[in-house]
Amino acid sequence: MNIASSLAAYWYFHLPNFILAVLMYTLLGRVLLGLMVDADSPNYIWRFFCRITDPVVTAVAIVTPKVTPPVVIWLFGFVWLFWLRVALHYTLLLFNLAPRLGGAAS
Repeated sequence: MNIASSLAAYWYFHLPNFILAVLMYTLLGRVLLGLMVDADSPNYIWRFFCRITDPVVTAVAIVTPKVTPPVVIWLFGFVWLFWLRVALHYTLLLFNLAPRLGGAAS
């Protein structure tokens, strides 16, 4: 099985996994960049990171105490997205829908 057919056959796994990974690592980038720039910086990379990750930060902030600093909320978002990816993979493995190593389905 080649890579293209694997991507097409398991799109329901790869697409959400990719989106969650992008959000996860963008949040990590926001944490690292937040150490170097101000919160209201006009830097276009900072604005992009904020625009992409603000929905995740808003969702995490709902269940996080209000006194928590923003950088901790961003890190919590990173951890929550990681566990969401693990849960996605485990759920698809449980129902035998996840791609297997070498493309073998059992």
